[in-house]
Amino acid sequence: MKYRKLGKSEIEVSEISLGCWTMGGLNWVNGTPNGWANVDEKEITDAINYAIDHGVNHFDNADVYGNGRAERMLARILGKRSNNFIIATKIGWFPGTAEHAFEPKHIRHQCEQSLINLRRDYIDLYYFHHGDFGENDKYLDDAIEVMNKLREEGKIRLIGQSAYRHEDFVKLIPKVRPDVIQSFSSALDDRFLKDDSPTRKLLDQYNISFIAFGPLAQGILLSKYHARNPPNFESGDHRANADRFKPENLAKLEPKIEKLKNKFGPSNQELSRAALQYLLFYKQVGAVIPGFRNIEQVKSNLSGMDNPLTPDEFNFIKQLFME
Repeated sequence: MKYRKLGKSEIEVSEISLGCWTMGGLNWVNGTPNGWANVDEKEITDAINYAIDHGVNHFDNADVYGNGRAERMLARILGKRSNNFIIATKIGWFPGTAEHAFEPKHIRHQCEQSLINLRRDYIDLYYFHHGDFGENDKYLDDAIEVMNKLREEGKIRLIGQSAYRHEDFVKLIPKVRPDVIQSFSSALDDRFLKDDSPTRKLLDQYNISFIAFGPLAQGILLSKYHARNPPNFESGDHRANADRFKPENLAKLEPKIEKLKNKFGPSNQELSRAALQYLLFYKQVGAVIPGFRNIEQVKSNLSGMDNPLTPDEFNFIKQLFME
């Protein structure tokens, strides 16, 4: 396994790390589906232990993943080994009884609760989970202040900013001054990493690392779903209403996925290597954090960890999905 430093810090994370969202199971926040089909903790345990044995040292979590369930499960599995790893978690999508999740006292409360859930004295990387700081950025300045105080107190080591639009990153990076940013990215949509992207320019200007979630496009890049037999997700699974899984979108992608299979091979391992190493070709990427449900998925994701793409392979994928 190869490792990369996060921003200007000395903290190094495994290029392929693990996203813990699936561990939260089915979930709703204020009536909106925010989870995944339930997982088996024994299978998750086997998967995490396999990952650790093969060099994974970074786990990405959030307070909203199962409303604390994923944090507590990770703590149980890691046990006394916890401080040997880089643990990230987030604040922002679970408001509790607060009017807004970025109210300063709510941030502090959730940080303390995440420390309890994770059974740790500090969080390595603590993210603002999105870019909505209230009407007219009502909570922004106070949220930044409390985040910096948490770092001064030693409760967090690095500050992260997750968001979903260039506009949010352009506005927030100069103010939040995060060590790391996080967003969706895959060969299907690498908008934040492209040479001419405003976010990419800020990554380079401020020496910030990018953490990519959804690097497999939630299984689409593994040819897992097909238009003739589209998936049917349970209530409480956030994928249930996602456009990317609708038959018309899957039908458009299938010819390109076939070309990907012809170039790299049809197996999960070969397609996973192509998808993950595509993002790792960008030097700005600190890690990719695919989700997982069992040891077979982790084995697949790690199978190409020491086999980076050649420039020709990278350009093949880039051209394939450029439209």
